Amino acid sequence: MDAPTTALPTVVIGAGPIGLASAAHLIQRGIEPLVLESGPSAGSAVRDWSHVRLFSPWAEVVDPAAEKLLAPTGWARPDGATYPSGGDWAEHYLQPLADALGDRVRFGARVTGVSRAGRDRVVDAGREEQPFTVYVTYADGTEERITARAIIDASGTWTTPGPLGGDGLHALGERTAADRISYRVPDLKDPAVRARYAGKRTAVIGSGASAFTALAYLADLAKDAPGTHAVWILRRGISGSTFGGGEADQLPARGALGLAAKAAVDDGHAEAVTGFRTTTVEKAGDQLILVAEDGRRLDPVDEAIALTGFRPDLSVLAELRLNLDERLQAPVELAPLIDPNVHSCGTVYPHGAKELSHPEPDVYVVGMKSYGRAPTFLAMTGYEQVRSIAAALAGDHEAAERVELTLPETGVCGGAGLFDEPEAAQGDGGGCCAAPDTLQIGIGAPAASSGGC
Repeated sequence: MDAPTTALPTVVIGAGPIGLASAAHLIQRGIEPLVLESGPSAGSAVRDWSHVRLFSPWAEVVDPAAEKLLAPTGWARPDGATYPSGGDWAEHYLQPLADALGDRVRFGARVTGVSRAGRDRVVDAGREEQPFTVYVTYADGTEERITARAIIDASGTWTTPGPLGGDGLHALGERTAADRISYRVPDLKDPAVRARYAGKRTAVIGSGASAFTALAYLADLAKDAPGTHAVWILRRGISGSTFGGGEADQLPARGALGLAAKAAVDDGHAEAVTGFRTTTVEKAGDQLILVAEDGRRLDPVDEAIALTGFRPDLSVLAELRLNLDERLQAPVELAPLIDPNVHSCGTVYPHGAKELSHPEPDVYVVGMKSYGRAPTFLAMTGYEQVRSIAAALAGDHEAAERVELTLPETGVCGGAGLFDEPEAAQGDGGGCCAAPDTLQIGIGAPAASSGGC
């Protein structure tokens, strides 16, 4: 880049945990960031699941560069061994970090598109010499075009949850039944939400940490509200890996989630329906009937909670040249490291600028969004990503390529458990694939956020 271009800010899309950490690392490298957040405050998406407790402790969800930026403000990190809720994370870390960044963060600023100045994605001539143009719409309706030296998209996937349908598309009737379907872990401390599920029969669709959390919450509700029952719908069979890593998980609170789901079934608060891929949602009065591709029809349920993962919205980057894996929609060099179809025991090799690069130089998708449709993201993975990217943008390629993170193993074979046949995921019945013992867990225990933290 020539001098005028390097003087431009690096635009960071999203003021969540990874976006704000990006800004902290850029500042540490002498690069000016500009963070654009569509919501009204820091961690707007995190605040939507403020009632859910993370399964990573404070020690693992505070970025080192961010902590250095916060230190002069008198901020003190909470007890590293305790587990924050989403609300705690937003109020006691993300908002103070945004405050420390000051006018480098703009709220109510929705990015609607990114391109090269004067170049759509087809044009080769002089492309890499042009700065980026970022189109922004503000909350008051005004628009602006911002010029940038680099782009870091940390906008996440929270606004694009997966549908209930088993083929990746909305099931027939799913949109019509929207008033009875939620795509979030319910906040059962909210009286109105509690009343929605108390004494009701609820279908929970999904096999990940969010589904485990919802099952644990509903099982806890059943103790106070007779008649509360969950129907847990899994698209595959039950195997030793269905309930996660259990006691083998190096993040104990994450392992406890799977054990909580198992306890909900064992204690009769939930029943599991396996190999069920929903194609149709029928309305029967005030209830719903789910129909599978094999013709099976479930008994009516009052509510449905679809927790089938998230997917990236890449529309704002449509004029840039990205190289994405055709299945996961993650960068092609990252995809093999996180692919839940083949990834064994949940270990993801720490990665950075090299694995996140695209044919369009100086464009990076980070955080949850970088994983595309893969479900194994951790906050500390994102912090390592942006540390490496900031180093690369500063020209420190040795630091960019250096690995400064060791990730905990999940003890879960098969990643998200996408195997259709249980025996394909069971291994020899020992080690990380052994079925966990049952453990009771209450609503106040550490749980997973949809951010996989």
